[in-house]
Amino acid sequence: MMLKQTPLNAAHRAMGAKMVDFGGWDMPVNYGSQIDEHHQVRNDCGMFDVCHMRVVDAKGNGVRAFLRSLLANNADKLTLPGKALYSSMLRPDGGVIDDLIIYFMNERWFRIVVNAGTADKDIAWMREQATKLAPQLSITSRNDLAMVAVQGPNARAKVWQVLPQTKAATEGLQNFQAADCGEYFVARTGYTGEDGFEVMLPKEKVEAFWHALNKAGVPPIGLGARDTLRLEAGMNLYGQDMDETVSPLESGLTWTVDLKSERDFIGKAALLANLPTRKLVGLVLLDRGVLRGHQQVHTAHGTGEITSGSFSPTLEKSIALARVPKEVQIGDTVQVAIRDKMLAARVVKYPFARNGKSSL
Repeated sequence: MMLKQTPLNAAHRAMGAKMVDFGGWDMPVNYGSQIDEHHQVRNDCGMFDVCHMRVVDAKGNGVRAFLRSLLANNADKLTLPGKALYSSMLRPDGGVIDDLIIYFMNERWFRIVVNAGTADKDIAWMREQATKLAPQLSITSRNDLAMVAVQGPNARAKVWQVLPQTKAATEGLQNFQAADCGEYFVARTGYTGEDGFEVMLPKEKVEAFWHALNKAGVPPIGLGARDTLRLEAGMNLYGQDMDETVSPLESGLTWTVDLKSERDFIGKAALLANLPTRKLVGLVLLDRGVLRGHQQVHTAHGTGEITSGSFSPTLEKSIALARVPKEVQIGDTVQVAIRDKMLAARVVKYPFARNGKSSL
């Protein structure tokens, strides 16, 4: 099967990227040392090709009411134009179809960014629900847009250097806010636990933007470092830490589910009827070894499983997210089955690292 390519594919190859199959996309895993790339983002800044993510515009009368029913988090929290909200979109049985970010632009326009691997499924689901709830809405997949994430303590300054025309509109943005700057849609969001921008722009302009950033001293960063950065920041990866078989309440996403308001939403009844028996926790390995997904975790309250695990360049230790029985407490010692050994790990509260340093 032919792998899908982003508009930056040729640029990655010219920069010496090692390319891999990532969910059907031909993507750069690194451009040299993955650990150097990780530290580059924590200490300075780097840029990521996220053109495989899908931008969706929901427009029309009643779009807020539609999202109120569609999402587990409450779109009514969004009152300021440009403000963003992280949420999951659930099946009627409470399983997670996808996690996504919505941006409130005005009462007739919300922008949604969904994951690459689930984009077609997500859009089909949104359109199916819109047919029932709000047939007047348009749900448009913005295949004309590309997206680049510039992340790290110096990221915003570098974007302003390359796109000075966006500075006035974006200088005052708080975290999880965006500004529509004509051709450039600039959001103060990211997937690394560092400051920075995610920039959406016309596809035909993305290669020039990428090279201009690089010329300004921003190196490209591959998927390998993106994964260790997001894991240190305690951010879920769809398909590993949650999926359609798992409730958000057992995936560390309780904070994104609004069960307090009277509002009904798809999956709410299932969540209320099936109280969680497991939860997502952080693990730090106390012995030598590397924590990886699907390893069994043995606790005093039963077994669990690692959902995401890796070596943490910031902590210089192996860390993981694990789904374990809800009785497990922060500070407990558990045993992880790695090959034919049982290795000790401590249960910790994540995130493990953000803003350049360890948070443990």
